[in-house]
Amino acid sequence: MDATISHTELLELISFRIGEQDFCLDIMAVREVRGWTVATPLPHSPPYVRGVINLRGAVLPIIDLKARLGLGETVPTQRSVIIVVHIGDRLVGLLVDEVSEVLEVDKATIQATPSVGCDTVEQFVRGIIPLEGRMLSWIELDEILPVRIDEAA
Repeated sequence: MDATISHTELLELISFRIGEQDFCLDIMAVREVRGWTVATPLPHSPPYVRGVINLRGAVLPIIDLKARLGLGETVPTQRSVIIVVHIGDRLVGLLVDEVSEVLEVDKATIQATPSVGCDTVEQFVRGIIPLEGRMLSWIELDEILPVRIDEAA
């Protein structure tokens, strides 16, 4: 019985790096992780939309997560990957520098996003997870895309 209670308090996350910062997201939203593929740009798209790629016959929009979070533009390398995620009923690729690991985190260790006088931080960061001498920002996927992204793609 204790194992069941403990299991319900655990959250499985995938961690990744953008620059020198560590982030994570709920692994249940992840469909796959694939290597970087050059995206075909879309005219008049927001600066954080790298374009689209062909994912087994489907058009997949690619979001530069570094740019979307206001941290500059990603310069893809051989280690760069696209994390294909479900955001609502949409499938989207998130460009990140590298995937680190899959983690199981006790929900009790997740701390609230600090109030820094800017609603945008709380909009994109669901919580902070202190883990082995580092701080992971838990990304709020529902806020990554504006409502009208389907029209841009």
